Parts: sequence; C-alpha cells; structure tokens
Amino acid sequence: MNLRPDADKIIESAIRAALPDTAVKKALQDEDFSGGRLIMVSIGKAAWSMANAACDILGGRIDEGIVITKYGHSMGALPNIRIREAGHPIPDANSFAATEEAIRMVSGLKPEDKVLFLISGGGSALFEKPLIGESEIARLNEQLLASGADITEINTIRKRLSAVKGGKFAKLCEPARVISVVLSDIIGDPLDMIASGPAYPDSSTSEQAIGIIKKYGIKVSEETLELLKKETPSELSNVRTKVTGSVTQLCKAAEQTCRELGYEPVILTASLRCQAREAGSFLASIAQYYNSSEKSLAFIAGGETVVQLKGKGKGGRNQELALSAAEGISGLNNVAVFSVGSDGTDGPTDAAGGYVDTMTKKVLAEKGIDIFETLENNDAYPALQACGGLIITGPTGTNVNDLSVLLIKR
Repeated sequence: MNLRPDADKIIESAIRAALPDTAVKKALQDEDFSGGRLIMVSIGKAAWSMANAACDILGGRIDEGIVITKYGHSMGALPNIRIREAGHPIPDANSFAATEEAIRMVSGLKPEDKVLFLISGGGSALFEKPLIGESEIARLNEQLLASGADITEINTIRKRLSAVKGGKFAKLCEPARVISVVLSDIIGDPLDMIASGPAYPDSSTSEQAIGIIKKYGIKVSEETLELLKKETPSELSNVRTKVTGSVTQLCKAAEQTCRELGYEPVILTASLRCQAREAGSFLASIAQYYNSSEKSLAFIAGGETVVQLKGKGKGGRNQELALSAAEGISGLNNVAVFSVGSDGTDGPTDAAGGYVDTMTKKVLAEKGIDIFETLENNDAYPALQACGGLIITGPTGTNVNDLSVLLIKR
C-alpha cells in the first residue's frame, strides 16, 4: 500500500495551519499605532509572510520598513518596505548589510515613535552585525552547526558576538517603544533564544557560554573568548512581546488530519530533542511493536533534532531521520515514516525532508546504496532522491520546528 498520498495530505494541512498570517493579524488587532512614526523590521524565514500580514492590517500607517529573509523566501514587493534576502544558516555579506539598514531605520527615534519587530526562525543568521571578523564568525558558525549543539546552546554563543542579539537591538531602538511579535521555532518558546533574542532580556550567562565552547571543543580566538566573557542586557524597559504560533500547533493540525484519514493518532511529544538518527530509529521501534495492530495508527512528534556531521554528504536532519527509520521498518506491514521542516527547507538543500516506507531499504539495495554507509557520510539527500523519498514543498512562509510522523495503515 502506498502511504505517500496520506503523508502529503498531513504535511500540507499541518503547514497550512502554521502559516503566520492569521496569527500576526490577531496579535496586532488590539495594538494602538497612532502618533509618532512607525518602523517595521521583519526578520527570519517567515519574515515576508509576517510583514505581508502586518501590511494588510496597518496599510499606509507604516512609514518605513525592511524584510530580511532567506534567499528565495520573499514573494514580491510590499508598500514602503525594503526586501532583502541573505544567507542562512551561515550569515553572509547581505545579512550584515541588511542589518545595518535596519539599524539606520531605528536610529534617532523619539519616545512617541514605535518599532514593529516581527521575528521568526532563521533570524539568528539573517539579522546580524558581528563584533568579530566575518571569517571568524563563519568559522565559528560552521563549528557550532557541525558539533551537535542544540539551538539554545548555539544562540547562547551567537548573542555575545553580535551588536543586535541578546536584547541589543531593542537598546538601539530606545527611546522608541518596540512591539515584538514572535513566531516561535524553539521548543518551549524561550523568547531570549528565538533568533537569539534581539529584543528580549537575556537569561543566559557568560559562564554558560564558556561552558558550551568547552563542552563541544569549539576553537575560538582570544578576541572571541573575551567577548564571550561579557554579559548581555538582562533588563529591557521599552519592549512588549507577543508569541504567536508554535510546534504544538503543527502537531495538533497533523493529529486532526490523521484522524480524518482514518488513523488513530497519538502525539508522542512536541519537544523532540535528540540526534536525528536516534529519532528515526525510535519511530521504527514503535512500528515494530505495533506491527500486528489491527487499527491504523499515527504517531506524531514535533521538535527539532540535531545532526552531528561526520561525512561530507548532502542532506538535512529531517532527511537523516527518515532514512534512519528505513532499516527498522523494512519488511513490516504497510508502514511509513516521514519528517519535514515546516519552513520547507532541510539543511542546505531544496528538500523539506524525507519519506520512507517498508520498501525503501529494498529499493536502495537494488541501486547499490547502503543505508548505514549513507548515514555515516551524512548523505541522505541523494539516497532519498534515488528512491523517490524526497519531500519538496518550496519555501512555506512559516517556521515552527519540524514534524515527524509514523504511519501504520490497516
């Protein structure tokens, strides 16, 4: 039985439910933007969609604004808004230039002015003014992303090496008021960690930052080490923050669609945090246990896994999770596992994630592809491509973590 159509329907409905348009409009409907100037700064992979929703509500009230998003993620011009695309997950020259533009926009504001600051995942790389050299920040980011450190640990480091992270952008907006609307992409919605908290007091400490460097053996310069020892703002008086959207919403939408398709759904967790390969193996072990079930079952997990890079292949955490499940579900009765990033991009690829079923291992073996060797080289993309297992959605306009689902069809 081909379960791919069911998987596609679940993915489509879950992502549609997590789009920021309705949520942003709801967050802004009771806000008073009268008096003074209104500047809008929207950052992250969902920046364009969030800004578009704000423009629908506020119309010509926005005096000036900027959208800073990932390459290929903007969807057209917006009134009075500059659109800038930049590097992700590694910041580049366009990230730095766009951030400088945003800083100039909020410089010299008065107490009666307001800054509407729209934040979504990916903002850490896209919204950046480094306090160290570009080559040093690039080397550091590459080490952190390859180390297996989670997003909270990575952002604890990033905010100390930036002129805008860790509450520093809100300080640059003073004495203007900042209304911050956040689309959460981090488990538990820690506001000081989403996009590295540019408009939120920092709860992390320099001691923790130094500990992370030591824990993962990250090599840094003396200049970087001295910056890591400095504390960031722990209090901000000019910011009001609203959180909208989260991975829980993504899981709930998947649950509803699974039920409509005839599955009995179970949300395992909305806070999945482990190695991608371990998560895939875990879902496969659940499939093995329930292989004799007489009911159609769906097991749903939301969160964000990590990949420790060993090889030089092409892939992403969702592709690696799916492929790692293929071994364990091989030969079972009508089982599939899929995993997707809600933003439509998984790692440095054009895929949102991967899909495998009970035939995947056999198909790959016939093509001379060994799953274990592929995972050791972090090369899931071409393997999934070879068996039709890539999930391609294109940029979705949202970013609320990942969705992983095990389907057992009867």
